[in-house]
Amino acid sequence: MPSATATPKPATAPGRKKAPAKASAKAATKALAAQEPGAPAAVLTLSSKNYSSWSLRGYLLCRLAGLAFTEARVSADDPAIRAELLLQSSSFLVPRLDHEGLRIWDTLAIAEYLHEWKPEAGLLPRDRAARAHCRSISGEMHSGFANLRSALPMNIKAHHPGFKVWAGAQGDILRIVAIWTECLGTYGGPYLFGAAPTMADAMYAPVCSRFTTYDVPLDPQSRAYCATMLALPAMQDWMAAAREEPEEMEELDVEF
Repeated sequence: MPSATATPKPATAPGRKKAPAKASAKAATKALAAQEPGAPAAVLTLSSKNYSSWSLRGYLLCRLAGLAFTEARVSADDPAIRAELLLQSSSFLVPRLDHEGLRIWDTLAIAEYLHEWKPEAGLLPRDRAARAHCRSISGEMHSGFANLRSALPMNIKAHHPGFKVWAGAQGDILRIVAIWTECLGTYGGPYLFGAAPTMADAMYAPVCSRFTTYDVPLDPQSRAYCATMLALPAMQDWMAAAREEPEEMEELDVEF
Protein backbone atom coordinates (compact mmCIF):
# COMPACT_ATOMS: atom_id res chain seq x y z
CA MET A 1 0.00 0.00 0.00
CA PRO A 2 1.56 3.30 -1.01
CA SER A 3 2.47 5.64 1.80
CA ALA A 4 4.30 8.93 1.74
CA THR A 5 5.94 8.51 5.13
CA ALA A 6 6.59 4.92 6.06
CA THR A 7 6.58 1.36 4.85
CA PRO A 8 3.58 -0.48 6.33
CA LYS A 9 4.38 -3.11 8.93
CA PRO A 10 2.17 -6.10 9.70
CA ALA A 11 -0.03 -5.59 12.71
CA THR A 12 0.89 -7.75 15.70
CA ALA A 13 -2.29 -7.68 17.74
CA PRO A 14 -2.05 -10.73 20.05
CA GLY A 15 -5.78 -11.41 20.12
CA ARG A 16 -6.31 -11.74 16.37
CA LYS A 17 -9.18 -14.07 15.65
CA LYS A 18 -9.09 -16.54 12.84
CA ALA A 19 -11.59 -15.91 10.05
CA PRO A 20 -14.43 -18.42 9.77
CA ALA A 21 -14.19 -21.26 7.31
CA LYS A 22 -14.79 -20.58 3.64
CA ALA A 23 -18.47 -20.17 2.82
CA SER A 24 -19.94 -22.18 -0.01
CA ALA A 25 -20.71 -20.50 -3.32
CA LYS A 26 -24.21 -21.92 -2.85
CA ALA A 27 -24.83 -19.80 0.25
CA ALA A 28 -27.61 -17.76 -1.33
CA THR A 29 -29.42 -20.86 -2.59
CA LYS A 30 -29.24 -22.45 0.85
CA ALA A 31 -30.47 -19.27 2.50
CA LEU A 32 -33.44 -19.13 0.17
CA ALA A 33 -34.31 -22.78 0.82
CA ALA A 34 -34.11 -22.31 4.58
CA GLN A 35 -36.57 -19.43 4.70
CA GLU A 36 -39.87 -19.91 6.46
CA PRO A 37 -43.11 -19.26 4.55
CA GLY A 38 -43.75 -15.53 4.43
CA ALA A 39 -40.06 -14.68 4.86
CA PRO A 40 -38.42 -12.15 2.51
CA ALA A 41 -38.11 -13.59 -1.00
CA ALA A 42 -34.69 -12.05 -1.47
CA VAL A 43 -31.14 -12.94 -0.48
CA LEU A 44 -28.20 -10.56 -0.74
CA THR A 45 -24.82 -12.29 -0.87
CA LEU A 46 -22.03 -10.23 0.70
CA SER A 47 -18.44 -10.58 1.77
CA SER A 48 -16.66 -8.65 4.53
CA LYS A 49 -18.56 -5.73 6.04
CA ASN A 50 -15.32 -4.18 7.24
CA TYR A 51 -13.36 -4.37 3.99
CA SER A 52 -15.77 -4.69 1.07
CA SER A 53 -16.91 -1.39 -0.41
CA TRP A 54 -18.87 -3.18 -3.16
CA SER A 55 -20.83 -5.22 -0.64
CA LEU A 56 -21.68 -2.01 1.20
CA ARG A 57 -23.00 -0.47 -2.00
CA GLY A 58 -25.24 -3.45 -2.71
CA TYR A 59 -26.53 -3.44 0.85
CA LEU A 60 -27.34 0.28 0.79
CA LEU A 61 -29.13 -0.03 -2.55
CA CYS A 62 -31.39 -2.74 -1.16
CA ARG A 63 -32.07 -0.79 2.01
CA LEU A 64 -32.80 2.45 0.11
CA ALA A 65 -35.19 0.57 -2.17
CA GLY A 66 -37.05 -0.83 0.81
CA LEU A 67 -36.38 -4.43 -0.19
CA ALA A 68 -36.81 -7.02 2.56
CA PHE A 69 -33.89 -9.43 2.32
CA THR A 70 -31.78 -11.88 4.22
CA GLU A 71 -27.99 -11.94 4.03
CA ALA A 72 -25.69 -14.72 2.88
CA ARG A 73 -21.97 -14.42 3.45
CA VAL A 74 -18.94 -15.47 1.45
CA SER A 75 -15.90 -15.55 3.72
CA ALA A 76 -12.89 -13.34 3.09
CA ASP A 77 -10.96 -16.63 3.06
CA ASP A 78 -12.54 -17.42 -0.30
CA PRO A 79 -9.62 -16.96 -2.75
CA ALA A 80 -11.64 -14.90 -5.26
CA ILE A 81 -13.03 -12.62 -2.56
CA ARG A 82 -9.65 -12.21 -0.89
CA ALA A 83 -8.04 -11.28 -4.21
CA GLU A 84 -10.71 -8.65 -4.79
CA LEU A 85 -10.36 -7.14 -1.31
CA LEU A 86 -6.59 -6.92 -1.81
CA LEU A 87 -7.15 -5.24 -5.22
CA GLN A 88 -5.43 -8.11 -7.01
CA SER A 89 -8.39 -8.92 -9.24
CA SER A 90 -12.05 -8.21 -9.80
CA SER A 91 -14.75 -10.53 -8.49
CA PHE A 92 -18.27 -10.83 -9.78
CA LEU A 93 -19.40 -13.00 -6.86
CA VAL A 94 -20.50 -10.22 -4.54
CA PRO A 95 -22.63 -8.39 -4.03
CA ARG A 96 -25.29 -10.57 -5.63
CA LEU A 97 -29.04 -10.27 -5.25
CA ASP A 98 -31.32 -13.30 -5.59
CA HIS A 99 -34.90 -12.05 -5.90
CA GLU A 100 -38.07 -13.71 -7.17
CA GLY A 101 -36.16 -16.35 -9.10
CA LEU A 102 -33.70 -13.87 -10.61
CA ARG A 103 -29.99 -13.53 -9.91
CA ILE A 104 -28.47 -10.07 -10.31
CA TRP A 105 -24.83 -9.24 -9.71
CA ASP A 106 -22.74 -6.07 -10.10
CA THR A 107 -23.81 -3.01 -8.15
CA LEU A 108 -24.99 -0.95 -11.12
CA ALA A 109 -27.10 -3.87 -12.36
CA ILE A 110 -28.57 -4.26 -8.88
CA ALA A 111 -29.32 -0.53 -8.73
CA GLU A 112 -31.07 -0.50 -12.11
CA TYR A 113 -33.01 -3.65 -11.26
CA LEU A 114 -34.22 -2.20 -7.96
CA HIS A 115 -35.20 1.03 -9.70
CA GLU A 116 -37.33 -0.93 -12.16
CA TRP A 117 -38.78 -3.04 -9.35
CA LYS A 118 -39.72 -0.05 -7.20
CA PRO A 119 -39.32 3.27 -9.03
CA GLU A 120 -41.13 5.15 -6.26
CA ALA A 121 -38.20 4.42 -3.94
CA GLY A 122 -36.25 7.14 -5.73
CA LEU A 123 -32.98 5.37 -6.47
CA LEU A 124 -32.91 7.56 -9.57
CA PRO A 125 -34.22 11.15 -9.68
CA ARG A 126 -37.53 11.88 -11.42
CA ASP A 127 -36.09 14.60 -13.64
CA ARG A 128 -34.58 13.18 -16.86
CA ALA A 129 -31.51 15.42 -16.78
CA ALA A 130 -30.87 14.62 -13.13
CA ARG A 131 -31.27 10.89 -13.86
CA ALA A 132 -28.64 11.13 -16.58
CA HIS A 133 -26.33 13.01 -14.21
CA CYS A 134 -26.91 10.47 -11.44
CA ARG A 135 -26.13 7.56 -13.77
CA SER A 136 -23.01 9.32 -15.05
CA ILE A 137 -21.39 9.92 -11.68
CA SER A 138 -22.43 6.46 -10.47
CA GLY A 139 -20.76 4.93 -13.51
CA GLU A 140 -17.65 7.04 -12.93
CA MET A 141 -17.32 5.63 -9.42
CA HIS A 142 -18.04 2.12 -10.66
CA SER A 143 -15.26 2.13 -13.24
CA GLY A 144 -12.75 4.67 -11.97
CA PHE A 145 -10.72 5.99 -9.04
CA ALA A 146 -8.25 3.08 -9.00
CA ASN A 147 -5.58 5.13 -7.23
CA LEU A 148 -7.98 6.01 -4.44
CA ARG A 149 -8.94 2.36 -3.97
CA SER A 150 -5.28 1.36 -3.80
CA ALA A 151 -4.11 4.13 -1.47
CA LEU A 152 -7.13 4.14 0.87
CA PRO A 153 -8.49 0.59 1.10
CA MET A 154 -11.81 0.16 2.88
CA ASN A 155 -11.34 -0.54 6.60
CA ILE A 156 -14.16 0.66 8.84
CA LYS A 157 -12.54 -0.52 12.07
CA ALA A 158 -9.31 1.39 11.43
CA HIS A 159 -8.51 5.06 11.99
CA HIS A 160 -5.28 6.74 10.90
CA PRO A 161 -5.15 10.38 12.05
CA GLY A 162 -2.80 12.53 10.00
CA PHE A 163 -2.46 9.87 7.31
CA LYS A 164 -0.26 11.02 4.41
CA VAL A 165 -2.16 10.22 1.24
CA TRP A 166 -0.15 8.85 -1.67
CA ALA A 167 0.26 11.64 -4.23
CA GLY A 168 -1.25 9.50 -6.97
CA ALA A 169 -4.57 9.42 -5.12
CA GLN A 170 -4.85 13.18 -4.72
CA GLY A 171 -6.28 13.60 -8.20
CA ASP A 172 -9.02 11.10 -7.42
CA ILE A 173 -9.85 12.89 -4.18
CA LEU A 174 -10.07 16.24 -5.95
CA ARG A 175 -12.33 14.78 -8.64
CA ILE A 176 -14.68 13.25 -6.06
CA VAL A 177 -14.89 16.51 -4.12
CA ALA A 178 -15.64 18.32 -7.40
CA ILE A 179 -18.49 15.89 -8.11
CA TRP A 180 -19.90 16.39 -4.63
CA THR A 181 -19.59 20.17 -4.86
CA GLU A 182 -21.40 20.28 -8.20
CA CYS A 183 -24.21 17.97 -7.09
CA LEU A 184 -24.77 19.58 -3.70
CA GLY A 185 -24.75 23.03 -5.28
CA THR A 186 -27.06 22.06 -8.13
CA TYR A 187 -29.62 19.98 -6.25
CA GLY A 188 -29.49 21.62 -2.83
CA GLY A 189 -28.38 18.67 -0.66
CA PRO A 190 -28.11 17.24 1.88
CA TYR A 191 -27.70 14.26 -0.49
CA LEU A 192 -26.14 14.40 -3.92
CA PHE A 193 -29.47 14.78 -5.71
CA GLY A 194 -31.53 16.59 -3.13
CA ALA A 195 -33.54 15.73 -0.08
CA ALA A 196 -33.35 11.91 -0.33
CA PRO A 197 -30.48 9.49 -1.05
CA THR A 198 -30.20 7.93 -4.50
CA MET A 199 -28.12 5.36 -6.33
CA ALA A 200 -25.27 7.87 -6.44
CA ASP A 201 -25.16 8.23 -2.66
CA ALA A 202 -24.92 4.44 -2.31
CA MET A 203 -22.04 4.43 -4.78
CA TYR A 204 -20.11 7.17 -2.94
CA ALA A 205 -20.90 6.05 0.62
CA PRO A 206 -17.74 3.91 0.94
CA VAL A 207 -15.70 6.97 -0.01
CA CYS A 208 -17.16 8.78 3.01
CA SER A 209 -15.98 5.88 5.16
CA ARG A 210 -12.53 5.89 3.55
CA PHE A 211 -12.14 9.65 4.02
CA THR A 212 -12.99 9.18 7.71
CA THR A 213 -10.67 6.21 8.21
CA TYR A 214 -7.69 8.02 6.67
CA ASP A 215 -8.46 11.49 8.04
CA VAL A 216 -8.60 13.09 4.59
CA PRO A 217 -8.85 16.91 4.85
CA LEU A 218 -12.10 18.16 3.31
CA ASP A 219 -13.91 21.44 2.83
CA PRO A 220 -16.89 22.10 5.15
CA GLN A 221 -19.50 21.12 2.56
CA SER A 222 -17.82 17.78 1.82
CA ARG A 223 -17.36 17.08 5.53
CA ALA A 224 -21.06 17.76 6.09
CA TYR A 225 -21.98 15.40 3.25
CA CYS A 226 -19.81 12.64 4.75
CA ALA A 227 -21.46 13.17 8.14
CA THR A 228 -24.91 12.98 6.53
CA MET A 229 -24.07 9.71 4.80
CA LEU A 230 -22.45 8.10 7.84
CA ALA A 231 -25.53 9.01 9.90
CA LEU A 232 -27.92 7.10 7.62
CA PRO A 233 -29.58 4.30 9.64
CA ALA A 234 -28.49 1.73 7.04
CA MET A 235 -24.89 2.97 7.27
CA GLN A 236 -25.02 2.90 11.05
CA ASP A 237 -26.25 -0.70 10.97
CA TRP A 238 -23.51 -1.70 8.52
CA MET A 239 -20.72 -0.03 10.49
CA ALA A 240 -21.89 -1.57 13.77
CA ALA A 241 -21.80 -5.01 12.17
CA ALA A 242 -18.38 -4.30 10.63
CA ARG A 243 -16.92 -3.46 14.04
CA GLU A 244 -18.16 -6.79 15.41
CA GLU A 245 -16.85 -8.78 12.47
CA PRO A 246 -14.24 -11.35 13.55
CA GLU A 247 -12.53 -11.57 10.17
CA GLU A 248 -9.26 -9.69 9.87
CA MET A 249 -6.80 -9.40 7.00
CA GLU A 250 -3.23 -8.78 8.07
CA GLU A 251 -2.41 -7.26 4.67
CA LEU A 252 -4.91 -4.46 5.32
CA ASP A 253 -4.65 -4.18 9.11
CA VAL A 254 -1.27 -2.48 9.22
CA GLU A 255 0.45 0.14 11.31
CA PHE A 256 1.04 3.35 9.33
